[in-house]
Amino acid sequence: MLKSLKKVLMASAILGAASSAALADDINIIVVSHGQANDPFWSVVKNGVTKAADDMKVSVDYRAPETFDMVAMSQLIEAAVNQEPDGLIVSIPDGDALGDSIKKAVAAGIPVISMNSGSDVSKSFGALLHVGQEEFDAGKAAGEKLANLGGKKGVCVNQEVGNVSLDQRCAGFTEGFGGNVSILPTSNDPSEIAAKVRAAIDSDDSIDTILALGAATAGEPSVQAVEDAGKHGKINVATFDMSPGFLKAISDGKAAFAIDQQQYLQGYLPVSFLALRARFGLMPGGNVPSGPNLITKDKAAQVVDLSAVGIR
Repeated sequence: MLKSLKKVLMASAILGAASSAALADDINIIVVSHGQANDPFWSVVKNGVTKAADDMKVSVDYRAPETFDMVAMSQLIEAAVNQEPDGLIVSIPDGDALGDSIKKAVAAGIPVISMNSGSDVSKSFGALLHVGQEEFDAGKAAGEKLANLGGKKGVCVNQEVGNVSLDQRCAGFTEGFGGNVSILPTSNDPSEIAAKVRAAIDSDDSIDTILALGAATAGEPSVQAVEDAGKHGKINVATFDMSPGFLKAISDGKAAFAIDQQQYLQGYLPVSFLALRARFGLMPGGNVPSGPNLITKDKAAQVVDLSAVGIR
């Protein structure tokens, strides 16, 4: 009897493994994001994609242009459509540039979920839902918090000019802060950002607030620029997103807070949703907000380890 039971269990395990392999072969999902290879933020998104693919036993192909290039991204989306995947996940930093390509996917019968950016246009393009945060509202919350900390004159450091979501962050920040905010356009080169922030605060002693739009690319260089200028304690620095270095700056009292949009979820949830839709016809009934959450000094130590391993 025991031997028979062992044989049944072994057969069940073999069939289960074979079934999982078949499921992986049966469902193919493509992700096209605008995230650049040198931006640690997007490595966390990709980690979420990879984990969801493993958990849901599906095949996922992650693609992104080498630079912030909407023409190249549109071409990647259209190439994905031609492959007829079971699902397509896209970020939408510029709806005008990417809308037609996304509509082609929908017209071809490919279920589309948007993530990270594009919540304002996602539905109009035919996407099933959006996973991310409302960028204007997140910027406004940051502005209100920084104004409550005594800020009167601010700078919004934009490292990806042309990304509508980042423009919305700065606009929200300006409203929440009560005006008197200037936009500092940069590339996503941390050295350039540090130099430009230093030049800005050296030329205007009334600047008391800096909001960066990316932790590793802009937040950490902004903290360094303030330190190098000898203005620690005189200028509050906050950032969208998180990195181990910026979280340490918060813990050390060198930065005010980070805005966590939980980008791991932006990679993980759309893959899971599309897998569930393909297998069981299941799908949430609306957009899924992944943030914002303000990470202040009392919370920073709790998430620094997870940030170091690419989850937060």
